[in-house]
Amino acid sequence: MTRLSVNINKIATIRNARGGNIPDLLKVAKDCENYGAQGITVHPRPDERHITRKDVFDLKPLIKTEFNIEGYPSENFLTLVKKVLPSQVTLVPDPPDAITSNAGWDTQKYFGFLTDVIAQLHAFNIRTSLFVGTDEKYIHKASEIKTDRVELYTEPYASNFYKNKEKAIAPFREAAIAANQCGLGLNAGHDLNLDNLKYFSANVPHLLEVSIGHALICDAIYFGLENTIQMYLQQLK
Repeated sequence: MTRLSVNINKIATIRNARGGNIPDLLKVAKDCENYGAQGITVHPRPDERHITRKDVFDLKPLIKTEFNIEGYPSENFLTLVKKVLPSQVTLVPDPPDAITSNAGWDTQKYFGFLTDVIAQLHAFNIRTSLFVGTDEKYIHKASEIKTDRVELYTEPYASNFYKNKEKAIAPFREAAIAANQCGLGLNAGHDLNLDNLKYFSANVPHLLEVSIGHALICDAIYFGLENTIQMYLQQLK
């Protein structure tokens, strides 16, 4: 079964909108695990508009499943994750002012840079994942960088799912096969939801983990957090 990692950035966004500690980010993280989530994901950004550095340190001792930290590999980010030592670091090519991730790495252009970063993280025994699109040349290059996994950027799939789901899934299926042939573990994330997740997980082979935040937290407003996590887990069976 593909593992579900819940991205709790949006919980921090709501909290920060008013200050104080409502909702309690740490309690939500623990609740997600208790309700069945197999991992917690955060994406701290330089402006701390949602997840803060303090949040990252506070979460580490509480998380009993897997702690996945996403981010652009700046010097400050690398210093943070080397201190926290999460289960996994997912490297994204986002500029500091990006609202959300909107593209994968050009692993050819940034080959030297990423090779050095991955080596640094491996020296701290941190599993690594590179955020990539479905272009197989970038996946093959990612394997040369020696990352452990790649995470497929699934927004194009989500955008085209309602138009033609067979056409939308095709490049992701091929990318998954290419990643497996290269010896890479496979994650996926971005705009996956209760409508499109089951079809994605059923048709993309070798899928180890999905990271879902925005849609899941929005669904929790209507269905409740515990019920929503169970609903997402059902889509992955």
